[in-house]
Amino acid sequence: MTVLITVCGTSPGMGKSTLCTELYRWLAGMGLRVDHFREEEILTRPQFTAVADEFRATGRVEPGTLLSATGRFVESVRASGCDVVIADALVPYVPTLLAMGHDEETIDAFMTDLTAVLAPVRPVMVYLDGNAETALARAARREGAGWLDRYVGKLARYEVRPPVSDVASAARYLRRERSVTLDVVGRARWGLVTVARADELPPDEVLWVARRGLGPALRP
Repeated sequence: MTVLITVCGTSPGMGKSTLCTELYRWLAGMGLRVDHFREEEILTRPQFTAVADEFRATGRVEPGTLLSATGRFVESVRASGCDVVIADALVPYVPTLLAMGHDEETIDAFMTDLTAVLAPVRPVMVYLDGNAETALARAARREGAGWLDRYVGKLARYEVRPPVSDVASAARYLRRERSVTLDVVGRARWGLVTVARADELPPDEVLWVARRGLGPALRP
């Protein structure tokens, strides 16, 4: 059975993309057939065309659109014969659902449906946990001048709670996003590997913790 490893984190700047790349190299080096789904590909992969079109037209994405697209993605993965898919912040879509103003009861119901859709690819989430303020500062250094203001402005335009108006309120919102994500994944009984203090660890240690935690999920 294919394994879907989705890498998520408390905040931009936690090292999700770096970890995805290293996991891909590790698994491909083991002789496994691996697909690397990068974060920006939700707007370009054909299975997610309807998601991209709906967002561009309305500024929103409905839960049903996400479920249908995910179903097409699962079908394509099964047809490809991949052993593992590494997905950078793809599922469980909690940031998107919160940004659209959905409450936790609605997200729980969505997760029940999403888990059923993903059953053929056995989802496991690697969660990079840490301090949102530290990670935001690291992302700002990496992305350059103006990035943090644009990021805060993007959150401020959405229907998130608590509302966002500055860096401090953005960090508060991200802590809520973290709580909702871990709660719903726990209730859905996905595999979960948490890397604590990922914002403080060098990339090789993050990779080591993730590899150790993923071992049981990758066994036949």
